Amino acid sequence: MGKNDNKPNSGATRQAFNMEVPELPGWIEKAALASGGYPYDNEMKRKKYERHLHKLQIELMKLQRHVIDTGERIAIVFEGRDSAGKGGTIKRITEHLNPRQARVVALTKPTEVEHGQWYMQRYVEHMPTRGEIVIFDRSWYNRAGVEPVMGFCTPEETRQFLEAVPAFERMLTDDGIRLIKFWLDIGEEMQLKRLHARQHDPLKQWKLSPIDIKGLGLWDDYTRARNTMLRRSDSMNAPWTIVRANDKKRLRLNIIRSILGEVVYKGRDMETIGRPDSRLVHTVDQFFAGG
Repeated sequence: MGKNDNKPNSGATRQAFNMEVPELPGWIEKAALASGGYPYDNEMKRKKYERHLHKLQIELMKLQRHVIDTGERIAIVFEGRDSAGKGGTIKRITEHLNPRQARVVALTKPTEVEHGQWYMQRYVEHMPTRGEIVIFDRSWYNRAGVEPVMGFCTPEETRQFLEAVPAFERMLTDDGIRLIKFWLDIGEEMQLKRLHARQHDPLKQWKLSPIDIKGLGLWDDYTRARNTMLRRSDSMNAPWTIVRANDKKRLRLNIIRSILGEVVYKGRDMETIGRPDSRLVHTVDQFFAGG
């Protein structure tokens, strides 16, 4: 496809990529899976994935029964770049759970009234009650990622948020909420590939927002915001788990394994669950130590 077949130099990647062209540039297709240092050469085979997913979803149902029976409260936060795979992963987690005790919270932009409230206020309203699992598809961490990069808040507001969020999350966990936080990390070329697919697939176009388009040239800004957020908001009581997300199948399985490993419940089958893949699942310290 002409000059786009050869990957541009660093810093010029997105300028050389045209979302309006239906054909995906060859260099993106070839580089996507390995981008961001992804450690596998091939995606997981679908049959293997579906076999493991089925068993893990049975374990999730056991977990939900435990949560209902014991009155435990679980809040799971999903954060990551646009197209990192948050929605698809959440769908597989909740697919067979009873929706009466498993809610997904995906808030739209704040209303005029919410703009005048304490920033955390609208999220507090959605915290789990006894016997409930609540999954946040994006969360209060908008204040440390999307909002500062897009200019929706001031640097001072972000600074105040980063100072306050450890104490806020400590209040949640001290009150008995089990808080599990995931950052889904993808490579630059993989993000381009997925956003391009959204642009040209009529069934996926609803997923593509003006913010996604505007963010195409802001990869480095998002990286800096991510790094600051992860370092400032990782704590003993509310640590981040970072999962490399270039392969959606491996991503989903490892997220579910990580959740199931957090809670001891009746009938938990650790042999079936297995351990999260250490090549893909990291603590904050491991993530930054690996570059």
